[in-house]
Amino acid sequence: MAFREDVFDHEPDPENPGWRHWNLKDQTLFNGAVMGRLITRVDGDGKSRLRMFPERRHENLQGIIHGAVTLSLIDISLFTTMHTIGTGNAGPSVTLELSTQFVGAGMMDRPLDAVCEIVRETGSMVFVRGKVEQEDHLVASFSGIVKKMKRRIAS
Repeated sequence: MAFREDVFDHEPDPENPGWRHWNLKDQTLFNGAVMGRLITRVDGDGKSRLRMFPERRHENLQGIIHGAVTLSLIDISLFTTMHTIGTGNAGPSVTLELSTQFVGAGMMDRPLDAVCEIVRETGSMVFVRGKVEQEDHLVASFSGIVKKMKRRIAS
């Protein structure tokens, strides 16, 4: 499914060859207002990768990336994965389930990546698993289920 050009920016990122933007044009909505700039690519092993760039606003009192930011990156990555390596039908859809295990702290000094694979995709559901990493440092592992919704006809 193609994204509406007036709503979504998924163009190549000139600062990062091989990567594409994953941003809403309205930066007052959640992704832009909370997460900041996001980029995505498909790795050589066929996995989808979503990257964020930690800023001061993402830091908790311990000086590490706030867990809610990591969870948000994971949730957004489910939809990135559907679009980049699934059928491309990333919307309209909703997260049904998200299971996350935090195994390390996210550091503020480097990008945070969610790396995902599709376990199974049906006509109405997508089952995704992945990990959040910073280079060779593991921050979290997760699995999630996304429900593809049917478009509602305006009445």
